[in-house]
Amino acid sequence: MFANSLSGRFLWLVVIFVMVAEVLIFGPSVARYRADYLEARLERSQIASLALLASDGSIAGELAAELLDNAGVFNVVLRRDEVRELVLASPLPGPVDASYDLRDANLLGLTRDALQEMARSEPRIIRIIGNPVQRGGLLIEITLDTAQLQRELWEYSARILALSLAISVFTALLLYLSVRIFVVAPMSRVIRSMSDYAEAPQDATRIITPQSNIAELRQAEDALQKLQNDLTGLLRQKERLAQLGGSVARISHDLRNMLTTASMLADRIEMSEDPSVKRAAPKLVGSLSRAINLCESTLAFGKAEEPPPRLERLRLAPLVEDVIESEKLATDTTATITFVTDVSPTLHLRADSEQLFRVLGNLVRNARQALEATRKPGVIELTATETVDEGQSGVAIRIGDSGPGLPPKARDHLFEAFQGGVRKGGVGLGLAIAAELVRGHGGRLELVRSDGDGTEFRIWLPENT
Repeated sequence: MFANSLSGRFLWLVVIFVMVAEVLIFGPSVARYRADYLEARLERSQIASLALLASDGSIAGELAAELLDNAGVFNVVLRRDEVRELVLASPLPGPVDASYDLRDANLLGLTRDALQEMARSEPRIIRIIGNPVQRGGLLIEITLDTAQLQRELWEYSARILALSLAISVFTALLLYLSVRIFVVAPMSRVIRSMSDYAEAPQDATRIITPQSNIAELRQAEDALQKLQNDLTGLLRQKERLAQLGGSVARISHDLRNMLTTASMLADRIEMSEDPSVKRAAPKLVGSLSRAINLCESTLAFGKAEEPPPRLERLRLAPLVEDVIESEKLATDTTATITFVTDVSPTLHLRADSEQLFRVLGNLVRNARQALEATRKPGVIELTATETVDEGQSGVAIRIGDSGPGLPPKARDHLFEAFQGGVRKGGVGLGLAIAAELVRGHGGRLELVRSDGDGTEFRIWLPENT
């Protein structure tokens, strides 16, 4: 589990990256160590040779051997005053295998020579050429055995490896703790909040409160908080709708009985000869009709879904005439509303006549009520034409009025249930139901315009042959 966690992987990556960095500097480090080792041997050999020269060659052979052994070399050659002189010498245990000139050596060459020296399994005899220090001559050459050099190179490499591991582990632990504190801990809090919220998404107290000081995590927390707030609101709205549907189902029977009784009483009241009663009776009947329409709309929307349309080929003109006649009968006698239709008698389409009647009736009724509210003369226009929309043939139906237009709040939530109500006392179901019925036909209901000159809706239905 630790290896698959973010912290564990981060720890391993840090260790690996530090080791890779150490490998990249390992070659130059070993090359520098080898060069320092050989330069130290050159310096010791120069001191030994200068001691011999200062004694005018009177140093005994045993002391000369001791000087060579202390310098760690077999032979020392000095070039002074253009004269090449073998100053100190001892028998070589074998032939000279290679020569290296440190005077013009570069980093790449030194690195290559050091790695090759470490790769050899057996020691050998090599010649080293360099510049004497403190103007001790023009050139100095030494021969030496590489056994000690190889041993010290491996010991130095082991020290570098141990130091690299220590540095990588220490760095990784520091970074691991930093990641745990500044990244993993805030992320774990977000994950716990998500899990806690998932157990009860309707509980607003479980919504995350942004606390992180890291910009990216704070953005994630803000986005999560907004998502949880929106989801909680939607779930509450869904719960309210479900409760509303259950309540409507329980009271529908009693409400229907009460409305039936009221309708019978209204019919009897209309037969009264009392002038005041005659004036009040139409208003009573209108109120009852509006109550019945409201109940029907609520019950229709409360269903799980609208039934699929029963498509049949029909002429649109007679259907439009039925809608207009129904609205003319319901029009307030004090309002002057002109209905204008332009639908070809030969225009056919495939649709569910009952559902299409509901859609057109809802849109025309909304237009009529908007004009009646202004108490001014107005026009309602309904036209239909065959058209091609996005490469598909169909019928476009336009319903427009010369009313005052829709308020901004209604336009923002026009096709949302219980959100797009415009008329006082309206519940905002009509357009939501109409849009759902049009979508069931594979079409679209959209608002074309709504301003001071009026409102226009467009219905597009595909040609289903």
